Amino acid sequence: MKNIFASLCTLALCAVVIGCKGGDKEPAAGEAKPEASAPKAGGNALTVKGSDTMVILGQQWAEAFMKAHPDQRIQVTGGGSGTGIAALLNGTTEIAMSSRTIKPAEAQQVQARHKVEAKQTAVARDGVTFYVNEANPLRALSLEQLQAIYLGDAKNWKDVGGPDAPIVVYSRENSSGTYVFVKDEVLKGQDFTSEALTLPGTAAVVNAVSKEKWGIGFGGAAYGKGIRELAVKVGSDEVGPTEENIQSGRYPLSRDLFFYTRGEATGLAKTFIDFALSPEGQAIVTKVGYFPLKK
Repeated sequence: MKNIFASLCTLALCAVVIGCKGGDKEPAAGEAKPEASAPKAGGNALTVKGSDTMVILGQQWAEAFMKAHPDQRIQVTGGGSGTGIAALLNGTTEIAMSSRTIKPAEAQQVQARHKVEAKQTAVARDGVTFYVNEANPLRALSLEQLQAIYLGDAKNWKDVGGPDAPIVVYSRENSSGTYVFVKDEVLKGQDFTSEALTLPGTAAVVNAVSKEKWGIGFGGAAYGKGIRELAVKVGSDEVGPTEENIQSGRYPLSRDLFFYTRGEATGLAKTFIDFALSPEGQAIVTKVGYFPLKK
């Protein structure tokens, strides 16, 4: 999987354009922490906040957009999908980036507080990928085997067809949309093992697995640098997170990446979203290492 990032470690706390901001805990319904007021749509400044998976993509979009529109200011920060959606609810960001769909309770709160629906716009495709160290001989695991590892039922690689060595499990913080996606799609709503080591961003997970011979972690396909991406066993097939498999949905952990706004986007927010969906914006998706939306 191609990747343009020279150093993943420097992105572990996911900060872009202006500065860095680390992951937060998943805000409870209606309990998002107040922040400084976000720029209003229609002005010459825009705040985009949320998914750490999307933060580099958001940065690249913002830089290209500001180069073409030097009088406009786009500030992109991470913190996790839950943090971005909470900021959207609080009115402190115009666009929330999310690698998961908005929860019904969150959507209801946006409607109740702002009298408009949370508008979802898919902006790119991704495949959640499980990583192992390059020294690990395994090439593929089934969803059932991944579930056993992340529930703590499988503690040794020999339990899933690998060598006799303890499994070191890495996970994301619970404000992460990728964490929620894995919990829903792989663990079927069950809790992660208490032995999982929680890290603040996908870049940190990749870095940890690249240094831990018997480690396993997960994240977006664009971050698969310096480690091996596992294929997922589907029946007798081993389906890898390739562009073809992710675009078609054949890869079982394929997903869309989203922008959320309060109602239909207007002003600068709409112009920025239109840019992300334009041929130039979708070319940046490919450049970063994710996959453009189907035409």
